[in-house]
Amino acid sequence: MRDVAAEAGVSAMTVSNALTGRRPVSDSTRRLVMETVERLGYQVNVAARSLRQGRTGVVGIAVPTLDSHYYSRLAHHLVLAFAQSGMATVVEETHASREGEIAAFRDSRLNAYDGLVIAALGLTEREINALSREVPVVVLGEQELHQSVDHVSMPNVEGAEAATRLLLDRGCRHLALVGFPTLEDLDDVTLPEGAAFVLRAQGFARVVRETGIPASAAYAGVTQAAGVECAHELLSRGEVPDGIVCVTDTLAFGVVRGLADHGVRVPDDVLVVGFDDVEDARFHIPSLTSVAPDLQGLVDETVRLLARRIADPSAVPQDVTVSYGIVERESTTRVGAGRPGAGRLSAGRRSAGRRPPRANGR
Repeated sequence: MRDVAAEAGVSAMTVSNALTGRRPVSDSTRRLVMETVERLGYQVNVAARSLRQGRTGVVGIAVPTLDSHYYSRLAHHLVLAFAQSGMATVVEETHASREGEIAAFRDSRLNAYDGLVIAALGLTEREINALSREVPVVVLGEQELHQSVDHVSMPNVEGAEAATRLLLDRGCRHLALVGFPTLEDLDDVTLPEGAAFVLRAQGFARVVRETGIPASAAYAGVTQAAGVECAHELLSRGEVPDGIVCVTDTLAFGVVRGLADHGVRVPDDVLVVGFDDVEDARFHIPSLTSVAPDLQGLVDETVRLLARRIADPSAVPQDVTVSYGIVERESTTRVGAGRPGAGRLSAGRRSAGRRPPRANGR
C-alpha cells in the first residue's frame, strides 16, 4: 500500500480509503489510486488484514438452490453488492433442508466468515436464535422471528392479493392457484419450499373469499415440468379457469406450456400471472405478467444490515419488508385490450420495523 501511495503521490491512508470506502475520496483521486493499483499489480494481503482487524473480509451466502431463476439471481446480486462493499463471498446451497442450513452456520464458524446471509426454510426460530449467537447473520425469508435477528422479507401476501385482483380487474371469473395444493386450512399444510408459498396462497385465498369467485388449486412441485402437470390437472377437472395465479414465474412458464398442449391459449383464453419477475419473464412467449418484489432493495437492505451487525453485534435487530409492484405484460392483455406497457401497475408497502432513517434521503 505504501508503494501505491508513493507512486500515486498520495498518502497510504488515502489509498486505504479509496480501496475500502471507509472514508470518502474524490472521484479523481479514486481513479488515480485504482489506475496505480492496476499498473503495479497490488493485491490486498487478506491474511495480514484479518490479523490486524480480527476479520476475514468474507461473508457466506446460503440459498436453498442455485438451480432456480430467483435464487441464482438473488445470489448474483448479493455477490456484486458485497464486492462493492469490499467483501468477498462464498455461496453454498442448503438444498432447502434443515441439515443444510445448520451446515451453513457451521461452515461460517469454522471458516471464520465475518457474517452469513441465509434464506432459511427448514430452521425454527429457536434454532436460528441459537445459531445466530455464533456468527452475525441476516435471515431472508418468511419466518416469524419476532425481531430476534435481522430479517429481510418480501410482501408475499400483498403481492399475491394484487395479482389476484389484477385478474379480476381484467374480467376473469373463475380462478386457479398453481403452486399450492388447497385453499382450505392453509396454515396446516407444510411444503418443502417453505412459508413463502403458504403466504402467497393466503393472499390469493383472501381475495377469493372476499369476492366469492369460484377458485381451485393445484400443486405438483416447483419446476416448469410441475407447472405443465398442474395445467393438465386443472383442465382435466372440466372447469377451465380463465385466470391463473402461479406462486413463481417458473411454474407460470410451465403452466403456459401445459395449456398450449391442450390448445388453450394465453392470453386469449386464459390469463396468467407469475411471481418474482425473473429476467426470463420479459422474453417468454407470451411475455409474463409478474409480481415484482424490489430485489435491489432487498439486496441493499441485506448488505446494510449485515455490515451493521458485524460492526456492532449488540445492535437492536431490525425487520424489513421490501416494496413490490406488478409488471404487466402480454400474459394478461387480450387482443383489443391495448398493448401492455410492461410498467409497474401497483406499488406495495415498505415497512422496516425499528429501522432508523436512511442517510442522504434514501
